[in-house]
Amino acid sequence: MLDPAFWEKRCVTVTGGAGFVGSFVVKALEKAGAKAISVPRKQDYDLRYREAVLDLLNDSQPDILIHLAATVGGIGDNRARPAEYFYDNLIMGVHLMHESWRFGIEKFVNIGTVCAYPKFTPVPFREEDLWDGYPEETNAPYGLAKKMLLVQGEAYRQQYGFKSIYLLPTNLYGPGDNFDLQTSHVIPATIRKLHEATLRGDQEMIAWGTGSATREFLYVEDAALGILLAAERYHDPDPVNLGSGSEISIKELVHLIAKILDFNGQIIWDSSKPDGQPRRGLDTSRAEQRFGFRAQTPFEEGLRKTITWYLENAANIEQKGVAHGH
Repeated sequence: MLDPAFWEKRCVTVTGGAGFVGSFVVKALEKAGAKAISVPRKQDYDLRYREAVLDLLNDSQPDILIHLAATVGGIGDNRARPAEYFYDNLIMGVHLMHESWRFGIEKFVNIGTVCAYPKFTPVPFREEDLWDGYPEETNAPYGLAKKMLLVQGEAYRQQYGFKSIYLLPTNLYGPGDNFDLQTSHVIPATIRKLHEATLRGDQEMIAWGTGSATREFLYVEDAALGILLAAERYHDPDPVNLGSGSEISIKELVHLIAKILDFNGQIIWDSSKPDGQPRRGLDTSRAEQRFGFRAQTPFEEGLRKTITWYLENAANIEQKGVAHGH
């Protein structure tokens, strides 16, 4: 679906390219035959500092910059470190976009977050609803920091004619995800907790919240394809959702993972813990209309691939205490 004739002429820098989503974007770029791909590592380029951003652009000379680097985590970590989630994500994006404009790059691909949507957005979330209220409180600092980069992109386009695009992926999952229980999102955290409970022979597992909240999940390989199709074909300022177009409740999700892992104990819901945003599902029609993206991977198939990867790597992950790619 990607056009090799386009990519073979382009040098691409992928911030966060060694992370979960970034590693799949890099694989897809390699497959498409990109002229050159650079993946800055944090120890070499701390993108919170302008000097590091300037060094990166001078060293990699990109035509296209895909900005995936972010400080990310689940509800618990967002509540524990809201200032870092705000500052790190805002400052990285602001420096990168400003210096990319000064450097004269062809296109800046900004990866936003579904957390930028207002708490009570009508489902399915439409891009037009983005400014109709305040985000869900547990991750508002993160969501608003990323949302400011949409404003920056529109301002730089208006004043300088700078070409930046803004994508809003839903919750992503897949092989190589972050399985650290302190910082992981719901799918990897649940897979790990249920696997460990099964190994111990536990009769029950405690799950956060009531299970009533719904989420939409997009398989990571599909997300990588969507990002690159947009980089290649999409040129407008309007933000675009990237999703699968289907919703599942957290309760259904946890029971499905338990079934795949053969966990026969009881799931106990701890309603003293927050559910987060009540419902989350995206209208994905704009991505299909504007650059021909539609998710390919059925949810249970993607989930089974993710669980298989985790089981093959579990000993390593638990020993290190963190997942690969983070």
